[in-house]
Amino acid sequence: QVQLVESGGGLVQPGGSLRLSCAASGSIFSINTMGWYRQAPGKERELVATIGSGGRTNYADSVKGRFTISSYNAKNTVYLQMNSLKPNDTAVYFCKMRIATTSGLWEDAWGQGTLVTVSS
Repeated sequence: QVQLVESGGGLVQPGGSLRLSCAASGSIFSINTMGWYRQAPGKERELVATIGSGGRTNYADSVKGRFTISSYNAKNTVYLQMNSLKPNDTAVYFCKMRIATTSGLWEDAWGQGTLVTVSS
């Protein structure tokens, strides 16, 4: 069993910055990919950014140039640095990891979500 714990959400003014973190624990053998998703009120959950085991990153067009995804593999942790935040970035942010468990199976694990509110 794998658990993801997120932190770093909160209230920030437009143009401000936040850094989200997500740490995995449990029956982890290796982590293939890490990513962040978000869900705004009344909208579907959408991909924000991903990072592969080799360091390759992908971003949604709406956050390119403003957000940066990174990882600290020794601690099974993924980060999302969010700069130049806009009101429409307001959403619940979820981390996701594709993990090879110690039992030899791949598992897509999700965090509980952390709320980011961008408002004056």
